[in-house]
Amino acid sequence: MRQPRIFTLCLAGSLALSACEKASTSNEVERALRGVNVIDESNLNDIMLSAADPAEAVTYFRRTLAEDPERIDLQRGLAKALLRAGRAREALPAWEKVIAHPEATDPDRVDYADVLIRVGKWDEAERMLDSVPPTHETFKRYRLEAMIADSNEEWEKADSFYEIAVGLTTRPSGVLNNWGYSKLTRGDFVEAERLFTEALKYRSDMFTAKNNLVLARAAQRKYMLPIVPMTQTERAQLLHTMALAAIKQGDVNTGRTLLREAIDTHPQYFEVAVRALRALENNVIN
Repeated sequence: MRQPRIFTLCLAGSLALSACEKASTSNEVERALRGVNVIDESNLNDIMLSAADPAEAVTYFRRTLAEDPERIDLQRGLAKALLRAGRAREALPAWEKVIAHPEATDPDRVDYADVLIRVGKWDEAERMLDSVPPTHETFKRYRLEAMIADSNEEWEKADSFYEIAVGLTTRPSGVLNNWGYSKLTRGDFVEAERLFTEALKYRSDMFTAKNNLVLARAAQRKYMLPIVPMTQTERAQLLHTMALAAIKQGDVNTGRTLLREAIDTHPQYFEVAVRALRALENNVIN
């Protein structure tokens, strides 16, 4: 009489154990899938910030953030996406939410300072960078420190920060161009020329550096184009820049010659150079 009861108890125990195992397995699977989803979502976030269309990235992060508004990675993603889309004014309040989050990091504060500079809030950007500990030594931090020192006309600090920033990146063309422009505004044309030339060694297609290099050379009355890679259209544009710089310095005949060369060089009708030449000739005649 006891065997059926024992069998029933064993069977019940076996079923309970089986149910526990199933529940445990189900929980483990759920945790594993949750982990995969987080990894996949993280990868998707990176893709949206690097490869996706900027407008699509903004839409993606806004939609995802609406589902989970407290997640700092999504808040950060939206702020970066807005900036990448050229919408710095909208990115500013987005970054403010990131900074107010308890999990905000020093890189977040540096990125926020970057946006503050972009919208012209230099004093706030300086205060934000001052709140970042000096142990946080990154290229972006020193590049921004250099720009702020420049705006304050603290030239020694600016040069020091630019030099540190150059040493912290393998792609220093942008910061070298900024440093060169700083030297140009100070009247140190020789050093500016050197920095623009160095910038072009790292990125030969950087037209801004080419244009600044021509300005630095023209300021020294070097009215010959530098030996750097350039397209025919770029050559015409640089000749136009050099012509205007020459005229501004009183070298009118040189400017006129350079304008004519720019017009002849351009593969299409170079309207802005034609207008400049006509205005120059009319003023000379009058």
